Amino acid sequence: MAGRGTPATALLTRLKVDFTLHSYEHASGAAYGQEAVDALGLAAGRVFKTLVASVDGHLTVGVVPVDATLDLKALAAAVGGKKAQMADVAAAERATGYVAGGISPLGQRKRLPIVLDATARTHETIFCSAGRRGLEVELAPDDLVRATDARVAPIAAP
Repeated sequence: MAGRGTPATALLTRLKVDFTLHSYEHASGAAYGQEAVDALGLAAGRVFKTLVASVDGHLTVGVVPVDATLDLKALAAAVGGKKAQMADVAAAERATGYVAGGISPLGQRKRLPIVLDATARTHETIFCSAGRRGLEVELAPDDLVRATDARVAPIAAP
């Protein structure tokens, strides 16, 4: 892991969470989540994308499988809000400290509320961004919940 550390991996190490890093060559212009699925040969339902939305004016993170979309109404409801819309990319990058396509739910610059889709718990391990394009972290869903203080709710739409 030397030279490959990110705030996400640093957090997991500090919390003594078991995880495995998986890297692949990121191709410019590729759809980030699907690229990870294809490059690592994984089922799309095990790879989760990190999306930043604005719920009633407050940035909130939804983590859903790459083969699903974020249900904004469900995300808002999960955090007790009324209305949600996708956040501006620049605002998401500033708040998380990561670039789009490499935003991790772990080790964000500003601690944002995080909601993990309930389907994550149907898998022994899941994959999410480790904080850099082309770098995924594999860990148990409940470890992700503990490390991020996430709520778990059905927030994905097919």
